[in-house]
Amino acid sequence: MKGLRGLAWLLVFQSLGEVLSRFFSLPLPGPVLGLVLLLVGLRLEAVREPVGECANFLLAHLSLLFIPVGVGVMTHLALLAQYGGRMLLVIALSTWIGLGVSAAVMWWPRPAPASKNKD
Repeated sequence: MKGLRGLAWLLVFQSLGEVLSRFFSLPLPGPVLGLVLLLVGLRLEAVREPVGECANFLLAHLSLLFIPVGVGVMTHLALLAQYGGRMLLVIALSTWIGLGVSAAVMWWPRPAPASKNKD
């Protein structure tokens, strides 16, 4: 039952994001705004517990969510044969760029902590 409440919370936040995005003509998509709202909402226990149950259920059945993607790829094998090499190159490059940026941010020099010596 908690899992269904969690799914309801996820749908509420996504719907709120869609409404805000369309009403204010924001450049961000509704699901992104919904995720930001969900991040804020997860501070509340009434939201956190059911969403956690729903997330555990979805993660346990994650492999089922890849079936539609696999079917989509199978229906477009000609496009994959035509553009597959370029797509693979773009995916590899974007992955390496993302890893590089993440590593640079993690190793970015931070200011040294203030010394506690009193003169």
